[in-house]
Amino acid sequence: MRKQLSTAVLGLALITGAVSGARAEMPSPVVLANTCFSCHWTDGHSAGAMPSLNGKPAAYISTMLTAYRSDAKKGTVMNRIAKGVSQDEIKALSQYFAAKK
Repeated sequence: MRKQLSTAVLGLALITGAVSGARAEMPSPVVLANTCFSCHWTDGHSAGAMPSLNGKPAAYISTMLTAYRSDAKKGTVMNRIAKGVSQDEIKALSQYFAAKK
């Protein structure tokens, strides 16, 4: 009985270690930006009421996304969208749109 329990604990530890060590690969900034295009238009160049993102400083975009994510800034849908984006993804998106002109 002890041997079975020890084997089960060891197996669980190995599985847990394998799962916790596995990380999903972050999508490319282009794939991440597809979500933004529905409101901010292709390449972040808005022709309407939504602000354009292209060419804005990366620090500005990062600050705004982080503020929406933490609810420090209120928006219509941006708070919900930003909550689904990690800090690494915010950095990638910020750099992506800052490079667009």
